Amino acid sequence: MAGLKRVIITGGTGGLGKAIAIEFAGKGWDVIALGRSDLDLADSNTVTRFFETNACDLLVCCAGIIRDVPLSRMEEVQWDEVFAVNFKAAARCATAAVPGMRAKGRGHVIFVSSYAALHPAVGQAAYATAKAALHGLAREMAEMHGRGGLRFNVVLPGFLVTPMTESVSEKRKEAILGAHCLDHFNTVAAAAGFIRFLEEEMPFTSGQVFSLDSRP
Repeated sequence: MAGLKRVIITGGTGGLGKAIAIEFAGKGWDVIALGRSDLDLADSNTVTRFFETNACDLLVCCAGIIRDVPLSRMEEVQWDEVFAVNFKAAARCATAAVPGMRAKGRGHVIFVSSYAALHPAVGQAAYATAKAALHGLAREMAEMHGRGGLRFNVVLPGFLVTPMTESVSEKRKEAILGAHCLDHFNTVAAAAGFIRFLEEEMPFTSGQVFSLDSRP
């Protein structure tokens, strides 16, 4: 794989993660798509060691979970679980990837956030808070590392039909779809295509948040 650009995808076995892996592999990238059994994102030492031996040009932080419960009924352990996967794991991976990127003088981290970060539904306090935190993280890291040639951006792919959203009721899906101006959900393939476009065709863009669906 010498000479190939490398992308590492956390949450790489999920619906969007798989689509991103396929998109980049089709363009000749060296792709490392990580699932839950491949790397313990909760262990800082393990994550650090992984990135020490697997420097990358692009990191896509796509790992996430949903535990929708009204805040008044949410147990602290549930809040911690949601925040650990959706924010802390992404921050941990981004921090671990930076030294390898700085050594190359270039690199890009894309955090996959959610429409909920801007307009959370009832019961999404923990998820929305964790995803919104990624926006501040990206902007701070963009400012800190920009002069070293590193970029940090956030993508909100919109509601996607994936295993992660299988538990959403049909009634709720209809309501969500009704809020889309184009009367169509985004697709994992389209979202993956945009992520590649952001990496390859927008080299001077950093610290930005991109919403990909058609909800105002």
